[in-house]
Amino acid sequence: MTRSWLRSTAGLSALVILAWVTSGCSYNTFTTQEEAIKAQWGQVENQLQRRNDLIPNLVSTVKGYAQQERDVFQAVDDARAKLAGATTPSDKIAAANQESAALSRLLVVVENYPQLKSNETFARLMDELSGTENRLAVERMRYNQRVQEYDTQRRKFPSNITAKVFGFKEYPYFDAPASAEAVPKVDFSR
Repeated sequence: MTRSWLRSTAGLSALVILAWVTSGCSYNTFTTQEEAIKAQWGQVENQLQRRNDLIPNLVSTVKGYAQQERDVFQAVDDARAKLAGATTPSDKIAAANQESAALSRLLVVVENYPQLKSNETFARLMDELSGTENRLAVERMRYNQRVQEYDTQRRKFPSNITAKVFGFKEYPYFDAPASAEAVPKVDFSR
């Protein structure tokens, strides 16, 4: 064995040991970053759950409001049909009274449209849903920032050695679904 080979081997060994010791310091960094990612993901899940809790209330309110209108219009249609089918004067009076009552309910709905409680509830729920969507966007952004910091550190030398040795895996980004790229179609003709 020659001296130059021993020097090369010793130099290479020293370099490997130095890289190993230096990369060992990044173990704690990875652990801290992984915990930050997990905590941030918990915040994303909190906002997703908040949204999931709001949606049934919103849907129920819309159904209730639509039901309110549907009941009024159905009552008007039923009264009109009864009046058209009435043959005796007492049947016509009863049908006309029923129609008047249905029409007055319809006028109340039309006149008080902005003050309808269901409309206020709908507007409030929409505001809450909008706020939740904003919070969710912020939490997704923060999560993606944590993932970027972690994945960048994971790929740097000599930290990449620690990442491989200790099995620190790559975390996925919270990307928008492909369907979000499509422009929504708005149709007011209904």
